[in-house]
Amino acid sequence: MLTGALLSVTVGTALYLATAHAIESDAETRFRGMARTAQFAIDARIKSYTDVLRGMAGLFHANPKASADDFRHYVEQLDTPRNFPGIHAMNYARAVGPSELAAVDADVRRRLRQYGMPEPARKLHPVPGRDSYTIIVYMEPANPETLDKLGLDLEARSYIRSTVESARDNNSFTSSGLRVNVMPDSGPRQNILAMRLPVYRSGVPIDTVLQRRAAYIGTVGIGFGLSTMVNGALEGFPVDGVRLVLTDLDDVPLEPGEAQPSAVLYDSDWTARIAPLPREADLLRASLRIEFKKRQWRADFSIPRYAMYTRFDFYYPWLAALAGTLSTALLYALFQTMASSRRSALRMAEDMTRELRASQSKLQATNEKLRQLAAHAEQIKEGERKRIAREIHDELAQNLLALKIEAEILANRTRSRHGRLHERASATVRQIDLTIRSVRQIINDLRPNVLDLGLAAAVDWQVADFARRTGIECELVEDETEHHLDDQCATALFRILQESLNNVARHARASRVRIDLHQHADMLTMTIRDNGIGMQPGSRNRSGSFGLVGIEERVNILGGSFSISSGPDTGTTIVVSIPLAAHASDSPSLSSQDNEVTFPLIA
Repeated sequence: MLTGALLSVTVGTALYLATAHAIESDAETRFRGMARTAQFAIDARIKSYTDVLRGMAGLFHANPKASADDFRHYVEQLDTPRNFPGIHAMNYARAVGPSELAAVDADVRRRLRQYGMPEPARKLHPVPGRDSYTIIVYMEPANPETLDKLGLDLEARSYIRSTVESARDNNSFTSSGLRVNVMPDSGPRQNILAMRLPVYRSGVPIDTVLQRRAAYIGTVGIGFGLSTMVNGALEGFPVDGVRLVLTDLDDVPLEPGEAQPSAVLYDSDWTARIAPLPREADLLRASLRIEFKKRQWRADFSIPRYAMYTRFDFYYPWLAALAGTLSTALLYALFQTMASSRRSALRMAEDMTRELRASQSKLQATNEKLRQLAAHAEQIKEGERKRIAREIHDELAQNLLALKIEAEILANRTRSRHGRLHERASATVRQIDLTIRSVRQIINDLRPNVLDLGLAAAVDWQVADFARRTGIECELVEDETEHHLDDQCATALFRILQESLNNVARHARASRVRIDLHQHADMLTMTIRDNGIGMQPGSRNRSGSFGLVGIEERVNILGGSFSISSGPDTGTTIVVSIPLAAHASDSPSLSSQDNEVTFPLIA
């Protein structure tokens, strides 16, 4: 009783632990799949911003002299507040030389005055050692938060200049990694990141670096709010409570006097400083990589474990433990109940086994007797055939021969004096000849006298007779060895060949048959192969069909082996092997009177 209780508690505990582990593993898998979905959503947002950049580059590529109004109309058609809510600003920076700086500066100041914005304190002027400048000349939307960047020289900072030049030489997107902190109307501060794409003059090649430098006319860029973009990607997260921290893994070179900014670009839980965080053991985590224009971000997703559990998940381990405990207790009781009856069942099974073995022994003995009876019946049948053939030859054939002689004498004597009687006598002679041929065929069917000449001669005669009767081309291949077999074995092999050829004629639809007769060591093998349609499925065991059964039984009587293979494209092949040691004859020829079934005087 104590053993059953301990076993039940152990099984219940094991089921509880296994179920709890399975639920936790499923929660981790589902959470990681949700994190990957959010990762794909962020990648899709970034791709949509790159598509916007391509469209902007296409505008200035098609019309390098596009005005500020053209750029504003283009941006208005994009309807960024509705279609791309994360985009904070869009701009175009023109590549100019030192001689063009004054005109660009004047145009920038003029448009700032139109917007009611103060002019920059310093004018654009050439810098010694520099022969190129990239100046932001268009900025949309035109508001105080964005217009302060109008007239900004992107190449003034060495790091940004290197990223712009790399994008120009490689015709690729770029991001410097610099970010601007802005304070929105609500919530925490938001980081603004920028992407840029070079613009080339249309109609000129840009296949090499030198060609791209010569065709370069400027660069388009967008600034987007990281919080707005990521929050939109997280809106589809199917559970609440997820936290996402984006970290920039690449450093940004700093100018002298600048402080190193935090590597954290975004943290969805901006209230973490005032709200207590769950313990590390109570969190599910997933860290994924995001590529942002040759920069690497790490997205760290975390969520309390209980947020991924359903109400049923909290109770399921206990239900599994209860079910396991009760089931084990019931099974143990059932086992104890059945244990006593098992011994009696084993004793009964042993008794039944002994009876079954005795029955099997009797069945085997019966089968052996039936096999011996079948062999004896076959010997009797062949002996009876031989006796009938001999009696037909000795009685009927001799009488027909004597009758033919008398009819021929009558026909010869009436040839000149009695014409009509001569014709009747001649007709009687011809009828006797037909009867003699029929008798000879009957004798051959009962017991072919060619068997007295040996198995090889009998097989050769049977093959030739089959080809003559059916018109099927036959090929006999045999070795030069003389086969010394007793009469029973030779007759059985002859009957097997006869039955196989009859099956070919009736069912195979073959045009060619090959018979191989070879002796190897102490085994004589006969192979009958045709090119017919093969055997139909189930035809071997069809009710009322005893041809193949008879062949197999003859082979078993002789102690040999029998196999048959068939296919629609390969025809049918029968292979019979007989051991010679058990069926060797005492003399190579048969000369007894019992085997002389011939017609020496019949033409």
